[in-house]
Amino acid sequence: MHVGIIELTTVLPGLEGKPTAGHQIADWLLRAMPRDKMQVFPVGGGMELPDIARCDGFVISGSGMGVYDTPDWMEPLRGFLLAAKAAGKPLVGICFGHQIMADTFGGKAEKAALGKVIGVRRFRIEGVDYPAHVWHQDQVTGIPPGAKVVGVADHCPIGALEYEFPAWSVQFHPEYTEDTILAEITAACPQFVPEEILHAAVKEISAAEVSVDLMAVKAAEVLRGGYSADLSGKAKT
Repeated sequence: MHVGIIELTTVLPGLEGKPTAGHQIADWLLRAMPRDKMQVFPVGGGMELPDIARCDGFVISGSGMGVYDTPDWMEPLRGFLLAAKAAGKPLVGICFGHQIMADTFGGKAEKAALGKVIGVRRFRIEGVDYPAHVWHQDQVTGIPPGAKVVGVADHCPIGALEYEFPAWSVQFHPEYTEDTILAEITAACPQFVPEEILHAAVKEISAAEVSVDLMAVKAAEVLRGGYSADLSGKAKT
């Protein structure tokens, strides 16, 4: 299978040469899809969106943007998502990807009143609790028609969505490892992350045990067009 990863981030100063968000997603997925091809499209860095026919399914990454922002790629991305749905291309959304999918498919995403949430939070997904890395302020606040909530957290009532077509999305970052999220939040401070939030986040992340293949099997099943994954978060080989 050929999976396209739509990378909507930019590289923070100090992280040049490190794995980008798209390559982190590829590494995460390869734990459950070791024989499949992953291709990163750095749209946030200026590349045009690929032709829908180029890949069998797509992952939409996180972003420093919100659905209300107006970078050059925002409206084309909405059109891309609608075209992918119409073409039957499976979709997986992560953080901003979760938000833009919901907002495009008839729901709503917006800035949340609680402010930045960075660190580790527990998400209940189809009856099972999982610790997961988080870094967000916006949230999905309206459920798209035909979608259902399959994941929640204390701070996030719409933590994961499953659609009536092959699409699934999560508010957390399953692609992050402890090392990558610590490097990124440290690089983002103090420009983007207040120091007091950084210290609390580092403490949470260092103390938590988050699976490096969290939900990778589920994402792989969605990208292959099915929903029969074992949600244990452990990749099958």
